[in-house]
Amino acid sequence: MNNLFNIKDYVVVITGGTGVLGRSIAKYLALEGAKVIIGGRKEDVGAQIVSDITAAGGVCEFVKMDVMNQQQIQEVCDYIVGKYGKVDTLLNAAGGNQAGATIGPDQNFFDLSTEAFQQVLNLNLTGTVIPTQVFLKPMVKAGKGSIINFSSMAAFRPMTRVCGYAAAKAGISNFTAYMAHECAKKFGEGIRVNAIAPGFFITEQNRALLTNPDGSYTERGKDVVRQTPFGRMGEPEELCGTIHYLMSDASKFVTGTVAVVDGGFNIFAM
Repeated sequence: MNNLFNIKDYVVVITGGTGVLGRSIAKYLALEGAKVIIGGRKEDVGAQIVSDITAAGGVCEFVKMDVMNQQQIQEVCDYIVGKYGKVDTLLNAAGGNQAGATIGPDQNFFDLSTEAFQQVLNLNLTGTVIPTQVFLKPMVKAGKGSIINFSSMAAFRPMTRVCGYAAAKAGISNFTAYMAHECAKKFGEGIRVNAIAPGFFITEQNRALLTNPDGSYTERGKDVVRQTPFGRMGEPEELCGTIHYLMSDASKFVTGTVAVVDGGFNIFAM
């Protein structure tokens, strides 16, 4: 029997797991046999997700987690290792944007709030570094583990408006490559670090930017679809296969890569 893709009993931690993408990934992995721990700040949403997954037969729990609070994350890590004995995979899915770090069509660079810019950098980039530093420790002890970061199309293409978010995601791609080398050289080939770069998916974060209240696309949404060869937005579950591959032994010789899941957006050409 070929077990390359077997993730049964993997212990998986997902930061930012209460978002649209995180919850979809959590359910998929749990139903594939993984033990999924969702980290986030919205306890009520987390409880709903856990209820949905457990009702479907998966193993899942929610832990309150602020990715900027290293002490809290360490306590969560200690709890998980104490209960499950290990951490096999960390998905750094926490992130987001805010208005002050974007530049609207009627604004220019001088309207950028440097305070908001810093906050977006912290949430996305530092909020990936801190959980990595904490959850990497039990992986190193076990000699095996996979870390999957969340980059973005904004890391590849100089998109308008999303100044802070794009800078942070470009940093995540670079950090992924750095950590892949760092881990391989200092902790052995059992520790792999990769990233996934989703194309455009409708989430609570970008819904108002890409769609109108009636569900039709805004002008920006239309631009996205026009530049996506598949001619549509992605569905959350379409990220699951790539993540499954990157966390399983099917990708045991893969590290430092950014896997693009975008319907062709990044290779669009006139």
